[in-house]
Amino acid sequence: MRPRFLPSCRTTNWLLTVGFLALGYAFYVRYLVIENTPVGLACDAGQQSTVCLVRLVATRLFNVQVFGWVALGAALINLIRPAVPLFGLALAATALGLVLYNAGLAGVAAAVLFMSLARPARDEA
Repeated sequence: MRPRFLPSCRTTNWLLTVGFLALGYAFYVRYLVIENTPVGLACDAGQQSTVCLVRLVATRLFNVQVFGWVALGAALINLIRPAVPLFGLALAATALGLVLYNAGLAGVAAAVLFMSLARPARDEA
């Protein structure tokens, strides 16, 4: 029986770091940039700043559900052929999608991501 896809301890620490950074950034963007009324009023009034650019880009991306689709696509590819970088991408996109209004697709991606841990590992030969 082939070994299961299980990242090493060091890799798991990096994946945890990637996941928590993506989750923290998503909380920052949602609660301090998008839903903050003074920032929204300033950006709608025409202020040109980096915060307004981040707000515009994030709003456009979650309106077309980019975070959810990227998370689901990366999780499905990782389910078929498990790899650590792909797992990290799917984890970060899932964290962004769960917080930034793409919870449906990102929730399915999280379930597929967990299922990918039961898959056999790739042969490195």
